[in-house]
Amino acid sequence: MGDQFETGQHALLNEGEENEMEIFGYRTQGCRKTLCLAGSIFSFGILPLVFYWRPAWHVWAHCVPCSLHEADTVLLRTTDEFQIYSWKKIMWIHLSALNSALGLTADHPLITDEEYIINRAIRKPDLKVRCIKVQKIRYVWNYLEGQFQKIGSLEDWLSSAKIHQKFGSGLTREEQDVRRLICGPNSIDVEVTPIWKLLIKEQSVKLHHLVKSHNSITVSVCGRKAGVQELESHFLVPGDLLILTGNKVLMPCDAVLIDGSCVVNEGMLTGECIPVTKTPLPKMDSSVPWKTQSEADYKRHVLFCGTEIIQAKAACSGTVRAVVLQTGFNTAKGDLVRSILYPKPMNFKLYRDAIRFLLCLVGIATIGMIYTLCVYVLSGEPPEEVVKKALDVITIAVPPALPAALTTGIIYAQRRLKKRGIFCISPQRINVCGQLNLVCFDKTGTLTKDGLDLWGVVSCDRNGFQEVHSFASGQALPWGPLCAAMASCHSLILLDGTIQGDPLDLKMFEATTWEMAFSGDDVHMKGVPANAMVVKPCRTASQVPVEGIAILHQFPFSSALQRMTVIVQEIGGDRLAFMKGAPERVASFCQPETVPTSFVSELQIYTTQGFRVIALAYKKLENDHHTTALAREKVESDLIFLGLLILENRLKEKTKPVLEELISAQIRTVMITGDNLQTAITVARKSGMVSKSQKVILIEANETTGSSSASISWTLVEEKKHIMYENQDNYINIRDEVSDNGREGSYHFALTGKSFHVISQHFSSLLPKILINGTIFARMSPGQKSSLVEEFQKLDYFVGMCGDGANDCGALKMAHVGISLSEQEASVASPFTSKTPNIECVPHLIKEGRAALVTSFCMFKYMALYSMIQYVGVLLLYWKTNSLSNYQFLFQDLAITTLIGVTMNLNGAYPKLVPFRPAGRLISPPLLLSVIFNILLSLAMHIVGFILVQRQPWYSMEMHSACTVQNESISELTMSPIAPEKMESNSAFTSFENTTIWFLGTINCIIVALVFSKGKPFRQPTYTNYIFVLVLIIQLGVCLFILFADIPELYRRLDLLCTPILWRVSIVIMLSLNFIVSLVAEEAIIENRALWMMIKRCFGYQSKSQYRIWQRDLANDPSWPPLNQTSYSDMPGCGRGVSYSNPVFESNEEQL
Repeated sequence: MGDQFETGQHALLNEGEENEMEIFGYRTQGCRKTLCLAGSIFSFGILPLVFYWRPAWHVWAHCVPCSLHEADTVLLRTTDEFQIYSWKKIMWIHLSALNSALGLTADHPLITDEEYIINRAIRKPDLKVRCIKVQKIRYVWNYLEGQFQKIGSLEDWLSSAKIHQKFGSGLTREEQDVRRLICGPNSIDVEVTPIWKLLIKEQSVKLHHLVKSHNSITVSVCGRKAGVQELESHFLVPGDLLILTGNKVLMPCDAVLIDGSCVVNEGMLTGECIPVTKTPLPKMDSSVPWKTQSEADYKRHVLFCGTEIIQAKAACSGTVRAVVLQTGFNTAKGDLVRSILYPKPMNFKLYRDAIRFLLCLVGIATIGMIYTLCVYVLSGEPPEEVVKKALDVITIAVPPALPAALTTGIIYAQRRLKKRGIFCISPQRINVCGQLNLVCFDKTGTLTKDGLDLWGVVSCDRNGFQEVHSFASGQALPWGPLCAAMASCHSLILLDGTIQGDPLDLKMFEATTWEMAFSGDDVHMKGVPANAMVVKPCRTASQVPVEGIAILHQFPFSSALQRMTVIVQEIGGDRLAFMKGAPERVASFCQPETVPTSFVSELQIYTTQGFRVIALAYKKLENDHHTTALAREKVESDLIFLGLLILENRLKEKTKPVLEELISAQIRTVMITGDNLQTAITVARKSGMVSKSQKVILIEANETTGSSSASISWTLVEEKKHIMYENQDNYINIRDEVSDNGREGSYHFALTGKSFHVISQHFSSLLPKILINGTIFARMSPGQKSSLVEEFQKLDYFVGMCGDGANDCGALKMAHVGISLSEQEASVASPFTSKTPNIECVPHLIKEGRAALVTSFCMFKYMALYSMIQYVGVLLLYWKTNSLSNYQFLFQDLAITTLIGVTMNLNGAYPKLVPFRPAGRLISPPLLLSVIFNILLSLAMHIVGFILVQRQPWYSMEMHSACTVQNESISELTMSPIAPEKMESNSAFTSFENTTIWFLGTINCIIVALVFSKGKPFRQPTYTNYIFVLVLIIQLGVCLFILFADIPELYRRLDLLCTPILWRVSIVIMLSLNFIVSLVAEEAIIENRALWMMIKRCFGYQSKSQYRIWQRDLANDPSWPPLNQTSYSDMPGCGRGVSYSNPVFESNEEQL
């Protein structure tokens, strides 16, 4: 189909989203439909099969192009590199069913308001809605805008004021009925594939059980006129007002909180089971869409489907209320299920090469068909026999089990991973794991322990920082604003008498020795809600002038904002605001005179030792303001700096050995963290990511300011010498005198998210050079983490990302292989989830990926040889107008190949990671040479056997058996005919050529299985695969038994002829020679990595991967890396001017 479309025929669906598609309008024509029906009948069902595999052909054959407005069929095409087609029939929803109940007419006020998509989709006056359903999502035709739009969600353009005004009182029953009919039920249905259609998929069964409970939850819904009523969750519609009561409630939909607050467990989504506080959506007068009205993440107001509400806390209105935002498959949980049902296709070269090879086999089969037609026609065979034999060649030459065989290694690897607590929702990515050559790690909770130990606190006053208060001494922290901040500035909750929440908050609160409770009858204070959280000093505490502190309002922590703030009320005292967060962020909100002049150097002392540092600040508020009416911007201004909280962030036990293992295997390791830069550098050194002999070069980039253009500077980091640095965002130790050591030895670049942003904007030509040696990226926002992973992919790296799932969701999804450390079996965060909360899952995944990849190659080679062995044998027999019998085919296919295919893949992964990867594609020189050489070797053996058997003195063209009697010499051989009446039925198959070819082919299949079964360095040695070895021994034993056994009935069943012992020995000798030559060639040439590397050097081959090209260029550049230099964006060669882009899932590097 060309790119010329009729007016209105072409549009974009989900524009700008991950699942963006092109949509084309078509109208069915009766005459075309009739012709296609006739074609289906006359082709005996082949045409519908073709249309099934080629959806676009189905539409082009049945329909003519038209505008989307007039279409009854739409053709969909993905906009990614795969260009996958699908088609859908346009359906109609009739609102006439509601006429009798609601008295619905075209001028009813309920549908005349065209402010919402639902009303714009209703065709008047017949009250019908056009819709399509694509990947479980319903789209309706918007008559006002002339396009298909997603339904089942509240409109994104709604402002917070509009949400409060329109939906704050609930929907009427009429509105609910209309929305329910158009949007569909709030259910996530996963059908279990019936047995008559396909063998039940384990995944569909698991998904069915996963979502079954979601569809049967009872909720409280407030109607505008009906009041509060109990309702089954599948009746919910977008806009419904939920009343949340009690604890341990499972959310059946996505909803935006408009009143009260909730503490939820989002482990199913993020992989992090730490309670998260959700705050109500503030009602603002602005008409800005509610998602963008604040710099903070809008998700802090959203309760996601599938998450558990641990605690619902009412505000002044007395109820916790939330407006249903999205239902069904539009929800967060629905998105997770859809990502499993419709995984993103993998453009991994292995699968494309397999298709290409199949096409080559089709070409070979075509040659065989022509040969067969010529032989059988010239022999005067009847036409039906000629056609049957010709079609046989296709089924022999093209192994239908090849695609399935390529996936068996993945299945076994997935099972082994599951035993290790690593779960996978995208099994195809296991093969990609075997190609990883760069792994990015989050720091906190991934490389370092979740549990932080509170080391001490450094308070400050007008004179600067005071002495460190160490909690190891057991001495309590003196009362003051700093103590109050530590006791109240957190998001902890009290659940069943146990304090739960973020480990950092927990350690900070425990250090104060205060207690937590709910405000009850004993607390009567103006502005303090009845069930507010109150922290109180313990009974043993002395010299604390307040009875307690009530936490009135929270602005929760956001990784994008790097801070959290609370508004509290001292019982019998002042109303205060406390802030806690990244030191440089907190300091920027404080009055400059309250921040000590030694702030940078004091901070540097602790960050260089790898401590995690949190800053605290506060201010007094006026008591007459209502807390929820206060804007965050007003609260977070003119604060007074209180001091620094010092936490010890220790490495996990497995971190250092795992990183050493990856680095020794020449797999790059990169740290991407939201933490402080100096802390990240220290952790990188301690973990071994940066060795003692390697240098760290700090890159600092600054935005354009006034008359000066954007700048970038390069400084060598010194570990010991402490010198103040002028920029507070980068408190780092700088070397005064720089030698050339940084250029001579290996080096690593370290930079912050701010610098990364400036470089991307103003120094894009330097970005790939920096990424080649960029190892430490600190203060990175979630969006910057995703961008960095994408930039690495553009350099042709196969990128893995390992994180705790909390702030890394985007990067985990963007990476080729995303690994979330979580207790959940599957999260929306990543394709892989590890229950073991450390990074040892990374080398396990890479090992299993490499093993699965090599297994796929082994199976590919075996299936190719198996089909070619049969193909060669059959074509030789066709020369004599003979063939293999059904039982002979059956024995080779089932008793030999099927058993080998099932057991050959059982080898586990080799326990050691080697410093090179297996080939990433089938069309690589060693693999192709192996296949071609073994095909030629088998061809030679078959031809030799075929010719030699005809030259034997006992050979006769008549159907007979030639067996030895008493004397074994050829001269005394006598012919012992098998009963003629028994032979007549098999005369089409039995011959000496048939017997010889069948034995050579059958045992050769066993030989190539043993030769191709690879062990080290990517899989366990073959002898450890006991089942496979046992199967080969039994198969070989059975074949030799048949070969040497003189059992007439067995021979008759298999259509074999008895031959002299000497000839049988000759067959064994030919097979032995074949085995020896094949094994020697495989080990000495095909698998000889050193030989292939030498050949590459001789021919001057160099990798075409982008990162390899840049590495070679930089190695020859004496001016790189620049040290003690500052460059500006308006200087030549520093700005834009580089373009590098490659498909995400491709690598141009030929690995051997």
